[in-house]
Amino acid sequence: MKNKLIPFLAIVLIPQIFIAIAILDKPRQMNPEVLETLKEEVNNRPAKAVDHGQFAELQKEFKTPQEVTEACQSCHTERGEELLKNHHWLWERESFIEGRGVVYLGKKNLINNFCTGIGGSEGTCNKCHAGYGWDDSSFDFTQQQNMDCLICHDNTQTYEKASGGAGYPPVTGPFVPDYNHIAANVGKPTKYNCGYCHFYSAGGNNIKHGHLEEALLNTTRDVDVHMNREGMDMSCTDCHETQNHIMLGRYYGTASNDYNRATCSQCHGATPHATSKLNEHTVKIACQTCHIPTYAKVNPTKLYWDWSTACNLQDGKPYEMMDSTGRISYQSIKGTAHWASNVEPEYVWFNGQADHMLASDSITEFPVKINTLFGDYYDPKAQIWPVKIHRGKQPFDPNYQRVLKAKLWDKEPGKGALWVDFDWEASLTEGMKLAGLPWSGEWEFVETEMFLPISHMVSPKEMALSCTDCHRREESRLENLTDFYMPGRDRNATVDFIGIMLVLGTLGGVLFHGTLRVVTTRKRNQ
Repeated sequence: MKNKLIPFLAIVLIPQIFIAIAILDKPRQMNPEVLETLKEEVNNRPAKAVDHGQFAELQKEFKTPQEVTEACQSCHTERGEELLKNHHWLWERESFIEGRGVVYLGKKNLINNFCTGIGGSEGTCNKCHAGYGWDDSSFDFTQQQNMDCLICHDNTQTYEKASGGAGYPPVTGPFVPDYNHIAANVGKPTKYNCGYCHFYSAGGNNIKHGHLEEALLNTTRDVDVHMNREGMDMSCTDCHETQNHIMLGRYYGTASNDYNRATCSQCHGATPHATSKLNEHTVKIACQTCHIPTYAKVNPTKLYWDWSTACNLQDGKPYEMMDSTGRISYQSIKGTAHWASNVEPEYVWFNGQADHMLASDSITEFPVKINTLFGDYYDPKAQIWPVKIHRGKQPFDPNYQRVLKAKLWDKEPGKGALWVDFDWEASLTEGMKLAGLPWSGEWEFVETEMFLPISHMVSPKEMALSCTDCHRREESRLENLTDFYMPGRDRNATVDFIGIMLVLGTLGGVLFHGTLRVVTTRKRNQ
């Protein structure tokens, strides 16, 4: 009798245990103190901390932007020393990468698959550099007078940098800055300041990131709950906190190491949900994965850039073509582009560490990974992250097995600039010369991929992903991550058998219990 009782109890009790766990996993209220404190800070920001218009040093007439910088530094005496170590100034960071050791990487020397890299084109690419005059490799990064204070601290929204001006403002035309007016109205960086460069990187609004664009300056809750104009209307520096010009945040198109990151848990804590089951997910799933179901919600973003079609001319002249959205689908200077709106992210494991391809690297895998985000299921620090994967075709040396650097821009024709001369051979010759690397003189085009983690355009919680977006057999959001078992998506004979037995056991237990009640009731009545 005892041997028969044990299987019976297992069949009946195990399902009841699972049911009890589900019942006992009741919603737990979050501690709202951190979030309420943030709301109070954001909603009570002073309009202006200091009226700079009252300072005598800012009353004199400024003729050059360097004179403004010198006036700023006459009071803010240590800020220049801080900026000397800042990556917005240096465009590189010291990084340790497994297999490479300590390297210095940044926009200064890395390849990308948008405009390929700044080498030889500094005069136009460095419009967004926080300095003046960086137009070639001879730029002196120790000269504090060439730091551009206004690009980050202008609160008038009138300060401009000139296209092709190596970081300088225009010297003629309607956009010549009124330095005295701007210097009298400086303050903490706003969304407009950050967006001036980050919204328009790679040559236009929302081209590069897909989740950073001008629509965030005046947006609604469904586009971004944090920057919602009728809500908290948060600015970039509310999350990307800054001390001594060191700003929280990593852009993994150039960053490599897992430190100094801006995270959701800064404000929301490690267990932000009302139920423990959702909080358990945060161990392996980044907040952004569920709370940013789509990006490029307002304006389209570029998903594919094919350089192999560049340099086609009509009647000897460059031309452009538009697609149905009004975006440029072809340019003689840049080739073919594919755009999309309301894009579902792709998903990767990511532990905060990344590697980047250098111009000197030999290619061993195709498509070429311009950057690599490290992590897998078994990595205790890795989480599932949403990413934009920007794909393209870039010039490649089939003999040296390297992605080639091209010179794109120059003020004058005949100097090998692709956007001026429309000559791939001249452009690659000059680009590799500037990179200090040999090339065989032959080129073809290879497919490349660049991985950009997504953190903005956070949706309201009612628009976040549901369980069935991932836990389903067909069209799961995570169908490409196959290094782990996911209930509802994957099949496993052992797990399926256990599940079937639990269901049958529960059903059998109920039927047995019901039959027993009926039998005992009849006997009692007799």
